[in-house]
Amino acid sequence: MPSVAVKLYSVFFKFLLKHRLQNQIQSTGSGDESSSDPFGVTTRPDESVAAPNPSFTDGVATKDIHIDPLTSLSLRIFLPESALAPPEPDVSGKPRNSRPNHHHLAGSDLSRRNSFGSSNIFSSAKEESRRNSYGCSTDEALSARSSEPYRGYSPSSAGNCRGLPVMLQFHGGGWVSGSNDSVANDSFCRRMAKLCDVIVLAVGYRLAPENRYPSAYEDGLKVLNWLGKQANLAECNKSMGSSRQRLGTELKKSEANKHIVDAFGVSMVEPWLAAHGDPSRCVLLGVSCGANIADYVARKAVEAGRRLDPVKVVAQVLMYPFFIGSIPTQSEIKLANSYFYDKPMCILAWKLFLPEEEFSLDHPAANPLVPDRGPPLKLMPPTLTIVAEHDWMKDRAIAYSEELRKVNVDAPVLEYKDAVHEFATLNMLLRTPQAQACAEDIAIWVKKYISLRGHEFSY
Repeated sequence: MPSVAVKLYSVFFKFLLKHRLQNQIQSTGSGDESSSDPFGVTTRPDESVAAPNPSFTDGVATKDIHIDPLTSLSLRIFLPESALAPPEPDVSGKPRNSRPNHHHLAGSDLSRRNSFGSSNIFSSAKEESRRNSYGCSTDEALSARSSEPYRGYSPSSAGNCRGLPVMLQFHGGGWVSGSNDSVANDSFCRRMAKLCDVIVLAVGYRLAPENRYPSAYEDGLKVLNWLGKQANLAECNKSMGSSRQRLGTELKKSEANKHIVDAFGVSMVEPWLAAHGDPSRCVLLGVSCGANIADYVARKAVEAGRRLDPVKVVAQVLMYPFFIGSIPTQSEIKLANSYFYDKPMCILAWKLFLPEEEFSLDHPAANPLVPDRGPPLKLMPPTLTIVAEHDWMKDRAIAYSEELRKVNVDAPVLEYKDAVHEFATLNMLLRTPQAQACAEDIAIWVKKYISLRGHEFSY
């Protein structure tokens, strides 16, 4: 059973959340239009926010950007320090962060690596400290630079940087609360960036009731499309840069063209992604209601197909997804009054999220098992589902995974004993062994699909 501290905190948490939800329902039901903001700016109570930090003080640099001038849609970028490590050439002289050929690796090198590309117990301590999760050498000067802010994309040194997979992360909060820059979400994303060795883009989507369905879904899809545009712009900038090197004398005669190219790059391209991101290995991760958004974005990515190139969603992780339905499952009956987010409170949240004329517990956003919800399930990307023993939502999430497995989608379920909803992402639970184990389990599974070496991981 959960500890006494968790039980007490759950009572306090539910009291505050229920009070907030009831106040918002009363304000929206009274016809008060002041809560609706055309720019999507919410007026809910402030929560603890972590400031962006461009220094690698704990191995991850962060910064905030806004990608839509018409709404409050924002991103917090988490860049792991390992991105600054230049690719280590193998015995054939090829960079190791290009797609390697296993047969060309030296046998002694293979014998020193485990399934994550890191050195095993037979490796020297010095070599162990210089290897990241892909087996690439870490720059020895990183530790000396760790306290310096990351200055961003440098065209002259871009070839010495690593292309890391990109993870889109959608926070939880029952549609009406939470943020991508909260202390809890910031800590969780830092953990994922380091363990998975990825660039995390935490999405600050619009919240209800100011912005009801499908605003949050639209924001998630907008970020995916923005990522594709960024990749194309970055590639365009690189092409322009190489052309400028080949035709340096001609470009010197045309300073006007040079200024146009530079201005285009500075104003449009996100430098951290341009230098270090590899959108062809994109992972979606959603927490609670964020898992609904992730699943929606995955379905839209399947429908878009090659129109999203070079972005490719290779996997998704649904952490205790915020699903419900009109016919209750066994867990919804037995655990209706479970910890933190009980069922009556969640129904209030759905009333605030769905438009009044569309409210139904079998709405396609709420129930993943309704027919004709999207593209055929067999086209969905590999999906890892995380559930908690004491969470009333777990049965429907498990049932959704079973439907995916029926059509041969890799869709394992990890259930954590004595765990509650958001056990791996709530601020007070982030340091628990369960939360740490969950993050490590996610990293093991995700690396199966983002590794440049192919599906060589076992779990």
